[in-house]
Amino acid sequence: DTASRGTWASNAQGRRYGFRTFGDYFTPRQLVALTTFSDLVTEARDRIRRDAAAAGEADAAAYANAAVVYLAFIVDKCADYWSSICTWNVNREIVRNTFSRQALPMTWDFAETNPLSDSSGNWTTMVDWTWKATATFPAIERGIATQEDARSLVHERARIASTDPPYYDNIGYADLSDFFYVWLRRALRSILPGLFATIAVPKAEELIANPYRHDTKAQSKAFFMDGMTRAMERLAEQTHPAYPTTIYYAFKQSESRDDSGTSSTGWETFLEAVITAGFTVTGTWPMRTERGSRMVGIGSNALASSIVLVCRRRPADALRVTRRNFRDALEAELPAALIHLQRANIAPVDLAQAAIGPGMAIFTRYANVLDPAGKRIAVGEALGYINRTVDKVLTEEGEFDTDSRWALAWFDQHGFEAGDYGSAETLATAKNTSVAGLVQAGILHSAAGKVRLLRPLELPADWDPAADDRFTAWEAAHHLIRELHQRGEMGAAALLRRLGFGDASRELCYWLYSLCERKQRPAEAFDYNSLVQSWSEISQLSRLEPPRQIEFDDAAGADITP
Repeated sequence: DTASRGTWASNAQGRRYGFRTFGDYFTPRQLVALTTFSDLVTEARDRIRRDAAAAGEADAAAYANAAVVYLAFIVDKCADYWSSICTWNVNREIVRNTFSRQALPMTWDFAETNPLSDSSGNWTTMVDWTWKATATFPAIERGIATQEDARSLVHERARIASTDPPYYDNIGYADLSDFFYVWLRRALRSILPGLFATIAVPKAEELIANPYRHDTKAQSKAFFMDGMTRAMERLAEQTHPAYPTTIYYAFKQSESRDDSGTSSTGWETFLEAVITAGFTVTGTWPMRTERGSRMVGIGSNALASSIVLVCRRRPADALRVTRRNFRDALEAELPAALIHLQRANIAPVDLAQAAIGPGMAIFTRYANVLDPAGKRIAVGEALGYINRTVDKVLTEEGEFDTDSRWALAWFDQHGFEAGDYGSAETLATAKNTSVAGLVQAGILHSAAGKVRLLRPLELPADWDPAADDRFTAWEAAHHLIRELHQRGEMGAAALLRRLGFGDASRELCYWLYSLCERKQRPAEAFDYNSLVQSWSEISQLSRLEPPRQIEFDDAAGADITP
C-alpha cells in the first residue's frame, strides 16, 4: 500500500461518498505519479549532498536536507492538482486545484493534467510556484518559530499578541491537513523524524467544536468554550499594557435571524470566551484578506474581509449596570459610531460585522450587565440588542429628498418589480409627491395601471445632473451604479465629478444594501455593495482633472481648442 492508501480519510463528508482512505481521492495513475515523485525526492537527497560536498559546501548534509524539504513542498503542491476532485476553471481554461475552498468537495466529474506536459498543473509549474514563494523568504533576518498549545503558554510578561484563532466548527484544519501530511511524511520522515512521528496529523487537542470527536454538540461546544477561554486568559495575563491584542476572525454572523436579530453560535461562543478571559473589545475593523476571485466569493456577498477584534484588559474597577443602562448607551452612541464606519468606507457587506465593535465596546466596558432579576446577560442577548440597534439606524430613511423617500418605501415592498398604480399614488400622497412627478424625475415607469422603479441599466446614458430640474439622490445613486457597470470606475468618477457631491448616494446604498439583505435580494445587494466598495477609488479619480480635448482644423491641422 502507498502512504496515502493506508491512511484513514478523516474527512466525514468523503466517507459518506465512499472515500475510506486518502488514497481513494486519487486515480491509480495519479498515485503512481505522486509516489514516484516522492521516492525521487528521497533519492535526490544523496545526489544533492554529493554535489554540495564536491562544490565545497561546509555542511553538505544540511544543505541537502534543506533542498529536499523544498522538493517535498513541490510534491505536496502537485497533490493539490493531481486528484480526482480537481475541476476545470472555464474562465481561465486551466485545472482548478483540489482545495478551491477549505473543504474536500464532492465533484461529479474532474479534470486531470499530464504531469510531464506543458499544460496547467504540471510538475514544472509546481516547481516554478514553489521557488517563487521560497525566493521571498528573508535570507538575513533571523526569527524564531515554535509550536505550543495556546491554552498552556509559559508565563511571559509584556507580550504583543496578534492571533487568528480557530473558528468554532467552521473548518477542521487537522482533518484536512492529512491530505498533504501523508505525502510530506513519505518524503521527509527520515530527515525530520520527530515532526512526522505519527501516521496522521494529531487531532485530539485541536481547539474546534467538532461533534465527531465528542458525544454531543453540547460537549463539543463546551470543549471549545473551555479551551478558548483558557487560551484568551493566557493572552490577557501576558499582554503588554501599552498595546492592544488583535484577534482576526473571518466568520460572518449569519446562522439565524429572529426577534433578536442575526446570531451565530460561533460568534457568540468566541466572544463569550474573549470577555470571560478579562478582555474588553474596543473595536472591530474589517481587513481585506480574501480574494474576490476565490470560489466562495464569486458572484456572492461573502465577507471580503477578516474582522479584526481590538481588545484590551478590562479595568478592575469596571462598573456593573442594568440592561436598561446598556440599551440607552447603545441608542446614544451607536448611531455616531456607524456614521464613522460609513465615512471610513466600510463596505455594506462588512458593516454589520464591523458594527459589533462599537456595540461590544459598550457591553464589555462594564464588569456586568444585569437583567431585572439581577442575572448577568449573555453575549448572545447583547448581540441581539446591538443588531437591532444597528438595523434601526441603517433602516432610517435619513435626510433624503421627497422623491427618494418614496422610492425607498416602494423598493422595500416591490423592489424593481411592478405594482399597482393606485397603491403607488396613495404612497406618493403620503410622501408629498406624485406618480407623475416621479416619472418626470426619471426614476419610475408608469403604464397600463402599473408602475415600477427603473433599474440602473434602464437609465439614460446621456443623463446630465446639471440639466435635471427634479434631481433626486435615488437617481444619482443608480446612475452611478449604471456607470460602474458600463464604464467602470473611470465612468463613475466622471459622473461623480459632475454631481459635485455624493454623500447622499453612498448613504442611500448602505440603506438599500441592508434592506436587500433582509429581503434576500442578492443581485441588488451586490450592486449597492460594489458601489460603496469602489467609492474610495471613484472619489479619488473624480478629483483628477479630466483629459484636455484637442480639436484640429481639418484643412490646416492646427490646434483650434479655445
